[in-house]
Amino acid sequence: MSFRRMKAFRILRFVRVAVVAIFLALAAAPAAFAVQTAPPGQSEYVPIKDLPPTEQMPAAPLLIAAYAFVWVAVLVYLWTIWRRLGKVEAEMRELAQKTTRR
Repeated sequence: MSFRRMKAFRILRFVRVAVVAIFLALAAAPAAFAVQTAPPGQSEYVPIKDLPPTEQMPAAPLLIAAYAFVWVAVLVYLWTIWRRLGKVEAEMRELAQKTTRR
């Protein structure tokens, strides 16, 4: 392939990528314009007990559940490592016995 053809191929590839990028940008433009504006903020501090029930979030049960899940996952992982290590040690003892016999 000649240098001119290679250069033309690279330019053509660049143009294709640019056209696709422009097309994707134009396709995403309506979504960007459809974004709703944020509701007006509150002007003062409102205690959580005064908020309507739809705006209150029970964070404590979710936080406890998340921590419990993470701790259970860590313990299961450590237990599997402990079991695998026990198997490897048993295989090493067995191999050591077989090599001392020879």
